This record gives sequence, structure tokens and C-alpha cells, in this order.
Amino acid sequence: MSAAPPYTPIACERYSELELAIVRGQFLRTHWRRGAMDRIAIVRPLDLRTRRGAEYLILRDTAGRRQWWRLDRLISFEPVSG
Repeated sequence: MSAAPPYTPIACERYSELELAIVRGQFLRTHWRRGAMDRIAIVRPLDLRTRRGAEYLILRDTAGRRQWWRLDRLISFEPVSG
């Protein structure tokens, strides 16, 4: 099993946008990169945490599963309207 690449912090402005989405209870359309694969998903952000020198978004996916996603794998996100 290979180690994860070193963590690269995201911009403070983007981090603040995630915090605001959590406070507002907004769903987000996200675009993530995991290895060579990209993933687009609508998620409900729950919290932000730091663990082992990396920052994570704790979220619930559309199937109701709670997940931790590393923030430096986040390519883009936007609130889902409606």
C-alpha cells in the first residue's frame, strides 16, 4: 500500500466557503480527483477536520453514508440550488 501524497492546503477563501455551506446546510455539487479518476457528486457537508497533517471535509453522500474527503483532492464545488 503506497502512502498518500503530501497534503497541499486549499486557499483560505475556499475553506471559508465550505464553512459557510456547512453553517447554511447547503448541498454542494463537487468535483474530486482520486488518483487518476475524477468524481462528480452532490454531497451535504457536515464538518471540517484536520487529521495527520491534512484537512478533510466530513460529508454525507446521496446514499446517506458519512465520508471523509481530503480537501486537496477537491477540484471545484458549488452550492446546489433548489
